[in-house]
Amino acid sequence: MLWSAPSSSSSSSSSVSSFRAWESLSFPCSKPHSAFPKPNIIFLNPNPERFSVLSSSSPHPPSPLVASTTLPSSTAPVLKKRKRYRKPYPGESEGIVQEMRFVAMRLRNDAGSGEEKEEEQAGGGWETWQPRMEGFLKYLVDSKLVFETIERIVDESTDVAHVYFRNTGLERAARLSKDLEWFSQRDIMIPKPSNPGTSYATYLNELAEKSVPSFLCHFYNIYFAHITGGQKIGKKVCDMLLEGRELEFYKWDSDVHELLKGTRENLNNLGEHWTRDEKNTCLREAAKSFRYLGQIVRLIIL
Repeated sequence: MLWSAPSSSSSSSSSVSSFRAWESLSFPCSKPHSAFPKPNIIFLNPNPERFSVLSSSSPHPPSPLVASTTLPSSTAPVLKKRKRYRKPYPGESEGIVQEMRFVAMRLRNDAGSGEEKEEEQAGGGWETWQPRMEGFLKYLVDSKLVFETIERIVDESTDVAHVYFRNTGLERAARLSKDLEWFSQRDIMIPKPSNPGTSYATYLNELAEKSVPSFLCHFYNIYFAHITGGQKIGKKVCDMLLEGRELEFYKWDSDVHELLKGTRENLNNLGEHWTRDEKNTCLREAAKSFRYLGQIVRLIIL
């Protein structure tokens, strides 16, 4: 049997089918090349610090690649700043009351030299003063107004800080009322509160609405001044004007120094939660409290 060459038509169709079969094996994706997106090419602009992404279809020709080398800039080494610590206030480690004590000592030392000269020119200090009954009654009336004010503020306040200063055992308003009643029963006219007492009471009411630390500075100093210096003054006046009778104003149901200690501890504990600015606000009121109290005490000899 003789082999005969296939016809051109059959050969052509066989070649096409074979090529398509090979193409389907080699290129499984049936999409034409035109369906693939054109890649984006990154070109470097003449400015070596800027890059831009240009599409190959952009009408503007890309800028030629420019090779550049950026040298590291020579900068001075960064020096760490030394951390500065605030200098502590005198007595700060022991509590706000101790800080108030240092402020009071400084105020007394600053005013001491001037007061000593005045006493020498006047012929002596408190020992040479001559108290008068009228002045002593004014002192008691104004003191009663001040104590009533601070005790009413802490009792009626909704601020939780004031709760720690209620019923401390130091309260004086009720006892002063008894003393003034005793004078009234002896036909001694009781005066109305004078300017030093009313001015201080007004200031305390305004201060209590603005700042708890500021008000509590006055609160503590009022009791502290009465217990330390007030008792000594009161005893001398009572010896001179009342034949040694001890007023209720100078009596307490228990050890007054222990009562004051409890109030001091409560104030120190509360002060631990104050910021430094709040503590400074409290300390700035110390001078005002002593000035107001001094004006009331001087009523005894005016």
